[in-house]
Amino acid sequence: MADTPKHSVSVAGIVVDDRGRVLIIRRRDNGHWEPPGGVLEIGESFEDGVRREVEEETGLPVAVEQLTGVYKNMQRAVVALVFRCHPLGERPRETAEAADVRWVDPAEIPSLMDPAYAVRVTDALSNAAPATRVHDGVRLIDA
Repeated sequence: MADTPKHSVSVAGIVVDDRGRVLIIRRRDNGHWEPPGGVLEIGESFEDGVRREVEEETGLPVAVEQLTGVYKNMQRAVVALVFRCHPLGERPRETAEAADVRWVDPAEIPSLMDPAYAVRVTDALSNAAPATRVHDGVRLIDA
C-alpha cells in the first residue's frame, strides 16, 4: 500500500494542578506558547508518550488521567491526541525544548496561544466527551 497517506502522531498533556492552573511552555523552536507535547515514538503507548514528552519539556513527572481530544493539523498531516494530566512534582523548569515554563490561569490561555492550541486546554477542562477537531496549524476549521 505505497499510496497510503502518511500521518505523524503526536501527544500532548494538559497538566492541571490542584489550584486549577494549567502548565504551558514557550517552545524554543518557534517561540509559541503551547501545552507540552510532541511526536509519539514507535513502540510507545499513548500514555507513555505523554509522560515522556511532558517530563522532557517541563522537567515535571505527571499522571495521565484521560483522553480529552483528537486534533488534526490539515496542513502538516499531524494527528494529536491530547490528555488531561495531574502533576506528580511541584517545580517545572526550562528545558532544551522549552524556553519558558509556567503555570497560568485558564482565563489567560486565549491571549497566549493560537486558537488551534487554546481549544485543547478548553476541551480538557470541560469534562465533556473527547473532542475531535481540525485546524490549519493556527485556526480551527469548521467541519
